[in-house]
Amino acid sequence: MTTESAAEKSAVNGIRTAFGVGGVLSVIIGILILAWPGKTAVVVTAIIAIYAIAAGLVYAGLGIFSKSKGGWARVGHIVLGLLFIAAGIFAFVNLQAATGWFAVFLGILVGILWIIEGIVSLSTLGDAASKGWTIFFAIISILAGIVLLFTPLYGAFVLWWLLGIALVVLGIIQIIRAFRFSGTDL
Repeated sequence: MTTESAAEKSAVNGIRTAFGVGGVLSVIIGILILAWPGKTAVVVTAIIAIYAIAAGLVYAGLGIFSKSKGGWARVGHIVLGLLFIAAGIFAFVNLQAATGWFAVFLGILVGILWIIEGIVSLSTLGDAASKGWTIFFAIISILAGIVLLFTPLYGAFVLWWLLGIALVVLGIIQIIRAFRFSGTDL
């Protein structure tokens, strides 16, 4: 076996392993979301809270220990760090409430983004190859965004549920890719 073919085989095995592991993790997370949507959302909120506290410590540390930054930059880093830490602690004080607020925030954010996406689609109508589909997409996007703005918590739940389904389906596809991947795919 030549060095080139050994390296290729090693690369194929590494890619297959990555596809397989990624697919299995995707399926597991998707099933957790579908089986226990509320509990899984609380875990995600806790992970985000941990991240906020860690990021806050980093920002505060940058502000306190930085020798090259000016006074206002250092103060800004410290204030930002304290805000991140406070947000993380606040989330941990009542994870259920923080999860609800986070879901509402995401529902509103996605609603606004869908409305903007629909408007942008309409603004590019002159350049569109398929004007009918562009108009159809824009109307659906704007209507879906409006619905999310008026029912952000329900919308976030539906989006969470769809995410769970997508993770299961895409995870299964990724696992199949892991078994079918070969050197000719490189």
